[in-house]
Amino acid sequence: MSAPSLSEIQKAFAAHIRNPEAVPEPSDVPPERMKVYRELFFNNVESFLSTGFPVLHAILEGPRWSSLVRDFFREHVAATPLFVEIAGEFVSYLASERGARPGDLPFLRELAHYEWVELALSVREAEPPPLDPRFVEDPLRFGSRLSEVAWLLSYPFPVQTIGPDHQPQKANEHPVHLLVYRGRDEGVHFLELNPVTHRLLANLESSGESRLDELLGQLAMDIGHADAAKVQTFGADLMRDLHQKGAVAPKAPSESL
Repeated sequence: MSAPSLSEIQKAFAAHIRNPEAVPEPSDVPPERMKVYRELFFNNVESFLSTGFPVLHAILEGPRWSSLVRDFFREHVAATPLFVEIAGEFVSYLASERGARPGDLPFLRELAHYEWVELALSVREAEPPPLDPRFVEDPLRFGSRLSEVAWLLSYPFPVQTIGPDHQPQKANEHPVHLLVYRGRDEGVHFLELNPVTHRLLANLESSGESRLDELLGQLAMDIGHADAAKVQTFGADLMRDLHQKGAVAPKAPSESL
């Protein structure tokens, strides 16, 4: 019988590291050394996840947290070798692989995604838009878009208030809308939005060459607001503030004017 190839040895080693309860130890590695390897690999992943998902870790701290991390470590095949991508792989595992299991938090996937967003935006290779004095002076005459480091999100649970002392068991009647962005101070910030503000920002993505005053005119009609001038003022103040925060940018002249 031929000796196993290097590839076969590596696969057997990795299979045991991932699932030591089901896969026997490689026969050619001392048990005490395998114990070191098992603990090293698992503890590295667990440490990174507990740092990246502090609220989820605080809620599940102890055996439930260790069990969740062990499930991920055993069941998920990562698509990237980059350590900084582990948090995204964890969110992907929860969203599309794990499925609903007894004992899981009802908001598990949503809270994990919410916590991951901060890390994802902090390392994204893009920058907030530069401050444009023309836009600050009169945003109504510009087309607008979200910053490349700003995401518009909606969740069925109030993820921004969840913690060890607040764990809702049912989804909200209406979704929670959030704008998450990396500002010019390099910090990641979260803003809770009312439905009208969320609708306006969502419309930016499909606005084409429309100017902000045109979008606000349409918004006033859509929501049945009797005073279109107030909607224009509201929208101008909002976009001016979000631009100064670094969350919104004017479109290039060829895109809007």
